[in-house]
Amino acid sequence: MATEKSLIAHLYRRAGFGTTPEMLEKLSMKDYDSIVDDLVDIEKFEELPDEDILSRYYPQLNSCDNFGLDNVRWFYRMLNSKKPFQEKMTLFWHHVFATGWTKSEQGPSIIDHIAMLRKDCLSNLRVLLSDISADPAMIFWLDNCENHGKNINENFGRELLELFSMGIGNYSEFDIKEASRAFTGWTFEQPMPLYPYGHFKSHFIYDKNDHDEGEKKFLGKEGNFNGGDIIEIIVKTEACANFISRHIYNFFVADEPQIPAWSIEPPQDQVAIKILVDTFLDSDADIKEVMRILFKSDFFKNSRFKRVKCPAEFIASTLKLTTEIGPKDIRLGELHALSAVMGQTLLDPPTVEGWHTGKEWIDGGSLTERINYAVELISDMNNTGSKDLVERIIASKSKLSSEELVKNILENIGELEVSDQTYEQLLEIASEGPSVGNGKDSKEIRQKIIRLNTLLVSSPEFQLA
Repeated sequence: MATEKSLIAHLYRRAGFGTTPEMLEKLSMKDYDSIVDDLVDIEKFEELPDEDILSRYYPQLNSCDNFGLDNVRWFYRMLNSKKPFQEKMTLFWHHVFATGWTKSEQGPSIIDHIAMLRKDCLSNLRVLLSDISADPAMIFWLDNCENHGKNINENFGRELLELFSMGIGNYSEFDIKEASRAFTGWTFEQPMPLYPYGHFKSHFIYDKNDHDEGEKKFLGKEGNFNGGDIIEIIVKTEACANFISRHIYNFFVADEPQIPAWSIEPPQDQVAIKILVDTFLDSDADIKEVMRILFKSDFFKNSRFKRVKCPAEFIASTLKLTTEIGPKDIRLGELHALSAVMGQTLLDPPTVEGWHTGKEWIDGGSLTERINYAVELISDMNNTGSKDLVERIIASKSKLSSEELVKNILENIGELEVSDQTYEQLLEIASEGPSVGNGKDSKEIRQKIIRLNTLLVSSPEFQLA
């Protein structure tokens, strides 16, 4: 059973990094549920076979002295992986479990941290929470290396409950202290110094002699708890199911208020959240099952263009639409800095709270950067995708009315839906100059199509996922 292209485009904006007209044509021959299953069941596909070739053209990747260089590899994955949902989920968890390079300046640890998120991205939540708790980058980021059996440091215990699993209002200060006691002794091996030989990896260490072996009382349960016991108690609570479900909704469905407001502002779609919560609880915290149910739900299908793309999404989706990026493309080396200028420095979020999302991605400076970047890509006919967008319109066998021309332009750029104002502006350009279609081709016709594409990627609607 065929699937409408607009629904596939919506799915790939959220579960991946956009589509091309050619992708939409191929995928539309399949039924929607099987498309979702192919995205979610990432184990069906192999890793990129040619990713190691990147180091031939970017020899700096063999060094960990500059964390931004690893984003060359990450953006390459976003654009070329046969498992785009794996990269999208990795980006999602990077938002939730925000951990940055700036504090430690230890490249291998933050690179391994992202690799861990990628490996665990669709695992059970208890696996994710256990692995981030034993992750050297996270341990240093939240000072758990300073959390000792006889002198606790509450930083990790607090953020585990507040920002990683439950949210404010669902635990007490006493619970924070008891959770912190349970994670004493969770530390890391001190790596060799930076100079003179460069960065070396660190590894998790459980120091039994530095662990508090006393009885603890956490969320009403008592025992000689270790960190794993605390995680097991957390993932079975409805508060955890609610909190993680709202994170998922905010990233994959529609922009919510920022995290600090969640304790006082209810979710905007409580029915949708309940579906996610019930799935989380019924599946015993199986994230893959939660995401499968989400993408097949009516509330997801009806949530088109209700999220502002974060910079990484905007860059990757615009590139995917307009060009092919191979391992030797010099533009890969520019993407880390470009994303930072737009407000998102990957591998280095501003705080443990991560990035503020939604409309807060947009200000005068970042919007100018976004528009200029998209216009430059789509107007450059050396880009294979940009050229294809023009050729598809020229190949029309019948003469296109102004309305038909605008319709085709919108379909080619991801089945975009626009406001009446944007539509009227497009229609005005479509009504000017030579007619399009019937196989006609001229410099003026091509310039007209490019002008329409340029206006569309400059529109407010192109900022939305």
